[in-house]
Amino acid sequence: MPPNGQRSSQNVFLLLRRVPVAYGMAAMLLLFMGQFALFTYLRPFLESVTKVDVSTLSLLLLGIGPSGLAGNALIGPLLQRRLTQVVTLIPLAMAAVAVSLIVFGGSVWAVAALLVAWGLFSTPAPVGWGTWLTRTLPDDAEAGGGLMVATIQFAITLGAFLGGMAFDALGHQSTFSMSAALLCAGGLLAFKAGQRQMHAQVPAVIGATVNSPSLREATCEQQ
Repeated sequence: MPPNGQRSSQNVFLLLRRVPVAYGMAAMLLLFMGQFALFTYLRPFLESVTKVDVSTLSLLLLGIGPSGLAGNALIGPLLQRRLTQVVTLIPLAMAAVAVSLIVFGGSVWAVAALLVAWGLFSTPAPVGWGTWLTRTLPDDAEAGGGLMVATIQFAITLGAFLGGMAFDALGHQSTFSMSAALLCAGGLLAFKAGQRQMHAQVPAVIGATVNSPSLREATCEQQ
């Protein structure tokens, strides 16, 4: 994706000087840290807390797949009209699932329903943030995409590491609680990123309107 005009970034980290980009990348960092702090350790949770056998465990994890496909199918129309709301709601809904797994972890049917909800909300998250990126950096989407991928990969590694440390030291409650806290913080930053993007667009829209040929002609006629 070639950059438009002269605004290409030789150093992708310079994109973080743009306030909406900084908020958005921080939101993505916390979202994927929270997601993989929990998701990486679902198997030991299901074996030790829900106490399912291997076949049931496989079926429970399988449920995440179809629900994720459904989430990807449903998110498209929503992103056209409610992008900020969607990227804000996704981590908050995932945080609610994380807390619910702590409360209802002993019930196979409850866990099955919660994992379906997890797939429904977590799988479309990259789609939502990819759309956000193209709207926030339409002039530099290639460099922004590289920064986004690096942020997500770092978040996955750090989230899985911290989740494992917490799981080994204090059990699944600490890991899932940490996941919920990270996801809630990610939702807050996603909302802030949307607000900052709206504020950044207002001067551009005003400038484009003031400098439009039709407006200048109308002003000259009035004079």
